[in-house]
Amino acid sequence: MKIIVDAFGGDNAPLEILKGCEQAVQQLGIEILLTGREDTIRKVAGDNGISLEHMEIADAPDVMGMNEAGTEIMRSGKNSSMAVGLQKLAAGDGDAFITAGNSGAVTVGATFLVKRIKGVKRIAFAPVMPDANGSFMLIDSGANVDCKPEMLYQFGIMGSIYMKKVMHIENPRVGLLNVGTEEHKGGDLQHEAFALLKNSSLNFTGNAEARDVPNGIVDVLVADGFSGNVLLKTFEGTAIMLLHKFKEIFTKSGKNKLAAAMLLKDIGGLKKTMNYKEYGGAPLLGCAKPVFKSHGNADAKTFYNALRLTKSYVEGNVAEEIAGSIAALKQEKEKTAEAEAAQ
Repeated sequence: MKIIVDAFGGDNAPLEILKGCEQAVQQLGIEILLTGREDTIRKVAGDNGISLEHMEIADAPDVMGMNEAGTEIMRSGKNSSMAVGLQKLAAGDGDAFITAGNSGAVTVGATFLVKRIKGVKRIAFAPVMPDANGSFMLIDSGANVDCKPEMLYQFGIMGSIYMKKVMHIENPRVGLLNVGTEEHKGGDLQHEAFALLKNSSLNFTGNAEARDVPNGIVDVLVADGFSGNVLLKTFEGTAIMLLHKFKEIFTKSGKNKLAAAMLLKDIGGLKKTMNYKEYGGAPLLGCAKPVFKSHGNADAKTFYNALRLTKSYVEGNVAEEIAGSIAALKQEKEKTAEAEAAQ
């Protein structure tokens, strides 16, 4: 398997990206195609003792800045490491693409260079996040601020397939983020999306309130991109705050330090559970080929985990499974329309 990597995407590129890639080559048995300034990549690797074995390099002179408008990837950024990587994926030079760079740019680039799966309305960011039972997927978490009911329905389908194929949950529970659990809660978007999800073959469990989500009530949480992004940032901020508070408490006095030493294993497990770096980032579901967005401040460990999940994404044939489900849904709608017209 060959994964194409944007070597210059993210705040810590290219050093931390290269470190994560080296670890992935050694532990995951994958090959990597790096895109970016070849002379810089080789210098950074040489200066830091990083092996480039099983890594190719496709020279790309430009870099998409983190604050640039996403649409610039199709104009001033067309020769950037991100754009070249997406072009390579579209051309079949690799099995997947991953970047820690500009979120808006990778969404635009994935849409227009790699293309959407036929029938998919919008590509969606879908991070896997920690909860009391392990993890859940939040889809969409920011790619689509304004959504239509059918988009949310498709998010449920795509998220369910990913959680089954990559996270190995046999029958994922799908919930709709809302301001209450009652069926009548929310606006027109939520009402119409609820009806579509309820009448589908998905394991739909109904509306889900944000306060209940950390308790593990769903495996896939469907949301419009605005609400999903607010929830995502709240989750990340709360986790960082709690870990900081735990550190303050356990280092406050000698007695507390002794207690921390006795609970060290359990504390480490809790920290790992709450650490978003364990999940690496988020797939962009709906792309014709696997595209994965790692965290903008990804370090080597985070990027390695992103590569690990991307490998599972490819092995699970997620894009193909989504394409098949969307095509089947279209055929079902056409048959229903024909039957209604014949009456």
